[in-house]
Amino acid sequence: MNIIYLDLETTDLDETARIVQLAYKNTETGQVVNEFFKPPVTISFGAMATHHITEGMVAGKPAFDGSPQKEALINILQSSILVAHNAPYDIGVLKTEGVQTPKYIDTLQVARHLIESDNYQLQYLRYSLALNVEGAAHDALGDIQVLEKLFEKLINIVIEKFAFTSMDQAIEKLLELTEAPVLVKTFKFGKYQGKSISEVVVFDKNYVDWLYKKKLENPTPQDENILYTLKHYLGN
Repeated sequence: MNIIYLDLETTDLDETARIVQLAYKNTETGQVVNEFFKPPVTISFGAMATHHITEGMVAGKPAFDGSPQKEALINILQSSILVAHNAPYDIGVLKTEGVQTPKYIDTLQVARHLIESDNYQLQYLRYSLALNVEGAAHDALGDIQVLEKLFEKLINIVIEKFAFTSMDQAIEKLLELTEAPVLVKTFKFGKYQGKSISEVVVFDKNYVDWLYKKKLENPTPQDENILYTLKHYLGN
């Protein structure tokens, strides 16, 4: 199965986000795409502070909708596996833009399964795993260069860990791990930030129960792991 390494820079981080920069590498052909687009909504200052793409930089760029890049990506993804870090976010933005993603691997979720780390952000893993990449951070093209190295690292880990004899077996395992929730060890937010969830449930089970019910009211794809963890420790 063909692999497409993809990263987006967008107008924001919420459900209204649209594409500002699209970069992907098609491993079957070796083609690398790196394009900027003028979005139909304004770029937030928070987004600019991260990727440094301003309204002026995309003022003369085409819209993504109706572009040859959009049509090409739609066709490619029908018979390929998209690989992205925090893939549900990119997939959500692509869906808003009218691009469906039938099959994907989330290197963020897979890394949580396979690697012990204090942080799973792409650039943190770049340095903690000593991935040899020269690309700039928070630039879609630079990020797919890091992404490709991380994917290769994860492939090597599963081949060794599960004694696989083929790349196809390893890719199937990464697809499986992408769908499997992970037990979170510590709270990343709230009044018990940094505390062990297994310990907090012992001395403040009411808080854990309240948080679980609160998350259930309006769950997001990013809540899957914490919901799975809270349910596990509450015995629900």
